[in-house]
Formats: sequence, structure tokens, C-alpha cells
Amino acid sequence: MATILENVQGVKARIARAAQAAGRRPESVTLLAVSKTHAAERVAEARAAGLRAFGENYVQEALRKMEVLPNLQWHLIGPLQSNKSRLAAERFDWVQTVDRVKIANRLSEQRPAHLPPLNVLVEVNISGEPTKGGAAVTEVTALCTAVAVLPRLRLRGLMAIPAPGASADLEKMHALYEKLSGEFAFDTLSMGMSDDLEPAIAAGSTMVRVGTAIFGKRMQA
Repeated sequence: MATILENVQGVKARIARAAQAAGRRPESVTLLAVSKTHAAERVAEARAAGLRAFGENYVQEALRKMEVLPNLQWHLIGPLQSNKSRLAAERFDWVQTVDRVKIANRLSEQRPAHLPPLNVLVEVNISGEPTKGGAAVTEVTALCTAVAVLPRLRLRGLMAIPAPGASADLEKMHALYEKLSGEFAFDTLSMGMSDDLEPAIAAGSTMVRVGTAIFGKRMQA
């Protein structure tokens, strides 16, 4: 069985090949290690392998890891319930799943003044799947307009989880990102996971969220 170090090296090699094939620099793609449901000890192994940015789905699970793994960058990549917004605003560096004005307002109001503005992404339900979160494509511009003026948030870009095999949706996300980038000064398009990071990078992703290819199959939550 491959070690986490070997897995990280393999994923970085995949990113480099995909970026080069798309005529991009490998360093233009950020690797976010998705550590949800994996023990802090395994996150520490990934840290030892050179990773510093980690994605978590559940606020409480992430807080436990933050206590024993300081000085890392933490991204919330799961749906955020209103009753968890204060903890998210206080403890995370990024929230990638802003999909409505209400949650954005709460995050801005609850972000401590002594911390830098919270980096946020607007989540887009690009495939229109009823079981997934994210704003509808028709709502994205208005949502970005509302988020961009909130004082304790920094709107960095868009995030999506396209349906498996939906390469056209990857292209749609990039087109939407490009359309809005000039107005909102975006620098982050978060899409692509273990199984589809190559087509996502080809479509313009600047951040891939990789869990299984680094940590192996998900543990029970």
C-alpha cells in the first residue's frame, strides 16, 4: 500500500502533467487535500509530505484537528448550517460553499475584527442537481454582487462539484468564472477531485480538491 507521501507525489505529478498539457504552469493549480473523515494523524502525515491546505466538510470535526495541527490553512468545503456559521467565521481561513446571501451576511458579521477578511467562494450548482448545494447559474451574479461588498469577507471566486463525467459543465464553469472575473477580480476557480482533476485543469481550474487519491478511501464519519 502506498504511503501518503507517495500519494501526494503522485497527485502533484498528475497536476503537473495536466497543467503542462493545457499550456499552463503547474504552480497555477493549488492542491487542497480533502481530509474529511480522516484522522488527525493522517493529516499530520500529509503535512509532513509538504501540504499546508486542507478541506473539511464538518465544522466540529475540523475544530478537533485544528487543536492538534496548528499553522495550517483550513477550508470549509461542505454545506454550512446557520448555527455553525460563527465557528466557521472564527476558525476557518476559507469557506468555499457560500450559496446564499443569508450565510454570507452571517459570516461577515461573525468574522473577528482581529483576523484578516474570510476568503470565500460562491458555490455554483452547475449541473442543476437537486441533491447538491450551490446557487443556480442564474443567481450567481446577484449573489457575487451581494457578497463582494461585505466588509469582513474577501470574495475570491467560484466553486463547483459538477456531475461525474460532465465535462461540458467544467467548461461552463470556466466560462462563468471568466465572465465574472473582471468585475469581481476573481483569482480562484475550485473544481476537480481525485477522479476528474485532469479535465478540470484542462478547463481552467486553479484549485483541485483531492481526498481519495491522497488518503485512500474515506473513513466512516
